Amino acid sequence: MRCIASWDELTMGFGENKHRGDFGEQFVRVLAAAANLDAAKRERDRVGVDWELGHPGRPGTRRYPMIAAQVKCTSSPLVREHHIAYDLEVKNYDQLAGQDYVVPRFLFLVLAPSDPFTWSHATADRLLLRNAAYWLCLHDQELVDAEQSTRRVHVPRGNLLTVDPLHDLFSEDYRSMVGVS
Repeated sequence: MRCIASWDELTMGFGENKHRGDFGEQFVRVLAAAANLDAAKRERDRVGVDWELGHPGRPGTRRYPMIAAQVKCTSSPLVREHHIAYDLEVKNYDQLAGQDYVVPRFLFLVLAPSDPFTWSHATADRLLLRNAAYWLCLHDQELVDAEQSTRRVHVPRGNLLTVDPLHDLFSEDYRSMVGVS
């Protein structure tokens, strides 16, 4: 039994998809802050980008590199041994697929518990966010048939999004691989 039982009843949309989506986006924002990256929220989602992440770069490297991310959050993932299967709307898939971008684009998939009361836990010495985020790049994929409504993607479980992998997504080697300069 919860001590405060009435506030969640008065809060419209508690735990629904938009609330879950906002949690996923803020999860990514917290990771970006921990990685000392600049994070700019796109005001309008017209091109499949929720966050633009960047940093000044280091001497001798590309100056002001950026990446773009579309964030999805789910509480009902299909977790397999080596990947997470996720059905992405075709519109979103096509906004991430291919190499015709100046800025590398990624899908960041946040897995959250089904009970929104367990999404976070704060104490005097830490903030715990549940559960995890993973990344996927679709640069080597073709656009799909518009008659389909969704496209299943397989996000490798090895692509856990933490501070170090987030920094790795800015590397010159990775930019070359995805076909951007």
